[in-house]
Amino acid sequence: MKAPRPAPGPAPRKPRRRIGRGALMLIAALFASSALVRFGSGFALALDSAEATEPATETAACIDDQGVMALYTEVQTRERKLAERETVLSDRSKAIALAEKRIEQRLASLVEAEQNLAQTVTIADKAADEDVTRLVTVYENMKPKEAAPLFSAMAPEFAAGFLSRMRPETSAAVMAALDPKVAYTISVIMAGRNAGAPQN
Repeated sequence: MKAPRPAPGPAPRKPRRRIGRGALMLIAALFASSALVRFGSGFALALDSAEATEPATETAACIDDQGVMALYTEVQTRERKLAERETVLSDRSKAIALAEKRIEQRLASLVEAEQNLAQTVTIADKAADEDVTRLVTVYENMKPKEAAPLFSAMAPEFAAGFLSRMRPETSAAVMAALDPKVAYTISVIMAGRNAGAPQN
């Protein structure tokens, strides 16, 4: 019978590597470069702020690059053109506003003239209607034999207008005293006046 094997003990520890001098040098170099970057950025900011405080004329005078000067000239040209266009647009808008104001004034004048004309036409129509009513009254008071020659001399349309406004018995008496051809023509005109009117 074999002898039992002894229980395994803890594994032997590997010796730790010592941090070499190279790693320390690398960390020191990183700190130094970080300090240099911070110092350089602060110096650059100080230079930028100092340049920003210089007058604009000195800055423009320091520009020597031809490309930058050409770009600056082009920007100035465009700004001038834009200013000219703004002036033109402003003048046009003022002209349009003035034209609109004149058109509104003319429209107001036309509306007023139309109203005056409508009033004048109404007055003239009323006066003409009153004149025709007076003439109808005159013709109605005449004897049919005396009125017949007047109606024979009138244009048939004109005579038909008077006879249609007269009382039916008086109109009939005047028509009876007229020449039959004239009376027939006037009758046709009087009958056809309302032929095209709607029946309902």
